[in-house]
Amino acid sequence: MKKYAEMNKQELEQEIVKLKAEYKKFQEMELSLNMARGKPCREQLDLSMGMMDALNSEADLSCEDGTDCRNYGVLTGIHEAKVLLGAMMENKPENIIIYGNSSLNVMYDTVSRAYTHGIMGNTPWCKLDRVKFLCPVPGYDRHFAITEYFGIEMIPVRMTPTGPDMDEVERLVAHDESVKGIWCVPKYSNPQGYSYSDETVRRFARLRPAARDFRIFWDNAYGIHHLYDDNQDYLIEILEECKKAGSPDMVYKFSSTSKITFPGSGIAAIATSLNNLEEIKAQLTYQTIGHDKVNQLRHVRFFGDINGMKEHMKKHAAIIRPKFEAVIDALEKDLAPCGIGSWTKPKGGYFLSFDAPEGCAKAIVDRAKKAGVTMTNAGATWPYGKDPHDSNIRIAPTFPNLNDLKLAMEIFTTCVRIVAAEKYLKEFSEA
Repeated sequence: MKKYAEMNKQELEQEIVKLKAEYKKFQEMELSLNMARGKPCREQLDLSMGMMDALNSEADLSCEDGTDCRNYGVLTGIHEAKVLLGAMMENKPENIIIYGNSSLNVMYDTVSRAYTHGIMGNTPWCKLDRVKFLCPVPGYDRHFAITEYFGIEMIPVRMTPTGPDMDEVERLVAHDESVKGIWCVPKYSNPQGYSYSDETVRRFARLRPAARDFRIFWDNAYGIHHLYDDNQDYLIEILEECKKAGSPDMVYKFSSTSKITFPGSGIAAIATSLNNLEEIKAQLTYQTIGHDKVNQLRHVRFFGDINGMKEHMKKHAAIIRPKFEAVIDALEKDLAPCGIGSWTKPKGGYFLSFDAPEGCAKAIVDRAKKAGVTMTNAGATWPYGKDPHDSNIRIAPTFPNLNDLKLAMEIFTTCVRIVAAEKYLKEFSEA
């Protein structure tokens, strides 16, 4: 097949007529397929049903140190849970606080604490004229929503296959005291599925920010979310690298079991330096007497140890791997011959990133929705929902069943082809 960029006006017109006929047939099916968010499917949730049997009314709900998980106390989480999540996060139990079900909640609290009370004696952000955050783009919309909610100015930084553009990060951090943080999804990033290189992690650790209260918000959401047993990305550990570089307090590292067990009933954690932990604990003392220790114990009893968790994640991979491969197959079959767009091929995580021809993303997502396929809003992967290129679209393949996903991708690629062909045809008219 000819690439669209090589077609003449008549060929493009004929292609559009053919594609719109196919599109009309999809509309007549009155479908309702949702690929908007990275939610686990039912089969994935079923993998964790054994958690419901890990504890019952006859179970001993005491920890190894004698703590009764039914009662108040243990502000920072039970030791067994710290050991389990510490192994998952590659951090020592003493550097961890266990929270409730959502790491996003922990990130919000961390920004909020800095905003109202400052970090380690520095001026609270709410009392400063300007506060800025660096935002690798395309990136995670819920990260951006937190900083936007607090009125923090967001500065886009280009993502590359090895991580954020570190030349730009280093320049901005070193010369602007109002830059207080950066959002990072360092492994199988949202949405591209990129993992930071060793050099990128080390350059983060060696940052010398102008702001004494600058912090790296390191959201290792997909640390063990591999798609393949024999082809996985590896990430060196940021807290250890910061310690080696003489900046042990510069990073907050977040994680959770949200896409490992039940998203609404997992456990979350923050790992950071002992200095940072003391400050966080001081605030937690006013916020809570302790998070859900019964749920922490349930997770420990269900998995046993990190090896049990890793075996569990292999079962997740077996369910979602065919879905990722189906998306890539559809893009390569339907779009590559046309020379339209580009996409990532991640080894893990929950998303793929698709870049349409410039100026086409909103029209593609709108067309897909009118044919019954709901996707993440175009622009969501940029601060303030404004993609200056109107190009990036996040694809979330996990929630639909495989047959529905294949149909949704057939509709999606049809929409991409229509919008791209119309773009090229318009360029003919304007020439």
